[in-house]
Amino acid sequence: MAKHIGIVACSAEGAALCYRTICMEAPPVMGEHRHPEITMHTHPLSDYMVHIRSGAWGKVAELMLSSADKVHRAGADFAVCPDNTIHQAFDFVEKRSPVPWLHIAHSVAEEALRRGFKKLAVLGTKYLMTGPVYPDALGKYGIGCEIPDGQTREHIDEIIFTELVNAVFTETSRSYFNGVMAELKKRGCDAAVLGCTEIPLLVNPDDSPLPTLDSTRLLARVALKKALAGEKT
Repeated sequence: MAKHIGIVACSAEGAALCYRTICMEAPPVMGEHRHPEITMHTHPLSDYMVHIRSGAWGKVAELMLSSADKVHRAGADFAVCPDNTIHQAFDFVEKRSPVPWLHIAHSVAEEALRRGFKKLAVLGTKYLMTGPVYPDALGKYGIGCEIPDGQTREHIDEIIFTELVNAVFTETSRSYFNGVMAELKKRGCDAAVLGCTEIPLLVNPDDSPLPTLDSTRLLARVALKKALAGEKT
């Protein structure tokens, strides 16, 4: 019997991609139309943004814990969060959560290690790119990372919050991300973390200047693997 997956969502498009990935990749393993039980809860993105913008990560954690409690009461055996930025509150959450969690950046780091990458370009919100989530996670695996310059970070952040979270995906923005990756390739990066869970809906790996690590789908696959790893505890 597969374990019940709890999804603690933040922004809609990334959470939907995580959910769809689990549901689409389970049937080859579990059988036609089958996937683990999944419960998702999210507070409005606006509630998160108030605290993210002020750097109040403890309050971000409270929102995450509220969602974790809801999916736990619905029967979830563990939780995942398909949002990279709010993992900056992960340490607050993990200590008090009613269910264990998987960490999105660790899922990415493990895949980077498996594929032999040494230095990753990290793309995401400005809060993620300048924050500790990926440097801390990648450092545990001996993997380095680089981020774009300040002006570029601001423009990436603008694209994320005015376009991607609203399901707007333009050729202009796709080309911009490719240009950023090309520049980071010159700085020695051998792969790029798509570290906003909506970026995989924009960037095409087939024409990307760097191999890409899709944080959303990687987390979903790790969650599916955990759900299928054994009996419920």
